[in-house]
Amino acid sequence: MSSKETMIEKIDHSEISNAEKIHAIFQVSYRIEAELLGVTDFPPLKRSIVDFLNSDTLFYVLWKEGILAAAVEIDLLENTLDICSLVVHPKYFRQGIAQKILLFLENYDDSATLIVETGWANAPAIALYKKFGFHETSQYINTGGIKKTCFSKTK
Repeated sequence: MSSKETMIEKIDHSEISNAEKIHAIFQVSYRIEAELLGVTDFPPLKRSIVDFLNSDTLFYVLWKEGILAAAVEIDLLENTLDICSLVVHPKYFRQGIAQKILLFLENYDDSATLIVETGWANAPAIALYKKFGFHETSQYINTGGIKKTCFSKTK
């Protein structure tokens, strides 16, 4: 196995082939979350390839066996790293990939705080964030009627 296959690397989402790959992994991963939440109208599934091409956020990916195994979308706010999305291809669930990405993000920059949110019924994601020392900060219902749980972690 080459080191590239387990390395987390920045990906240029403004290149169409990369935007297509990111879009594809978001589709397969977020379908699982939509099922967990019991919803059919799920905003992350509505993101188009053009949305990824034009995004102002940063994307990092992890390859495994030549397949895009995971992607994380982040936004750097004032002294805070916002984990906008963290997706793992279902083929690679429960293999420690999301943990590896969270470790990468903890050391990404000198932001004092990491924040993330997920659907309130996404038990695997909630368990992961709590395992990594994130604390629930709030819950809200978004404009689509989906209950979300917000987490924060001070480095």
